[in-house]
Amino acid sequence: MAGMEALRLVIFGPPGSGKGTQAKLVSEFYGIPHLSTGDILREEVERDSDLGRMAEGYMSRGLLVPDDVVIGIVRQRLMREDCRPGFILDGFPRTLRQAEELDRILGELGWRLDVVINLVVDEEEVVRRITLRRVCSVCGAIYHLEFNPPKRPGVCDRCGGKLYQREDDTEEVVRKRLEVYRTQTEPILRYYREKGLVRDVDGNPSIEEVFEQVKAVLEEVRSRGDG
Repeated sequence: MAGMEALRLVIFGPPGSGKGTQAKLVSEFYGIPHLSTGDILREEVERDSDLGRMAEGYMSRGLLVPDDVVIGIVRQRLMREDCRPGFILDGFPRTLRQAEELDRILGELGWRLDVVINLVVDEEEVVRRITLRRVCSVCGAIYHLEFNPPKRPGVCDRCGGKLYQREDDTEEVVRKRLEVYRTQTEPILRYYREKGLVRDVDGNPSIEEVFEQVKAVLEEVRSRGDG
């Protein structure tokens, strides 16, 4: 872990901007948990729980899962002991109400958000990244036809399973997700900019280059004593 100060942040950006990848790198480097609401919701879908069935109907159409469901999940997760040294939220908040509820939850815990990392990526680049993603139908391994292609087209390197394109990775659904992002989620950036929390990061370069930018931002925050 790099340093001991608490570091509480949100990573922001459109679908396909690399939020999940950068969040994992931050988690590993700073020793704080990566809280991905997308992963939590997908786990519920796989378990075929009531929540999972409800969430799947929205996710498969590129729509947002209702606030009450997501807020409840995040509240429970933030109250776990491993979040005391800090955390990185990935996929939350996605609406102004969620942002306001997050402030309320953190206030109850005696905490505050330190910084919002905003990954900026061209829209056509987002569509290209997501529509070229493929998933193994057997083991769940994820491939990308450009960045991480399988050795044999349509076949998983690990288990030989058939690769498929998730319904929410098709161009039509991706563009719908981007529309939802613009109309419902982007206003949160204005909310956080007014608080002076947003740091824009160019999400177009390589994963390593983007992470160097992210680290520079986080070290700047910590050096000012904001962590």
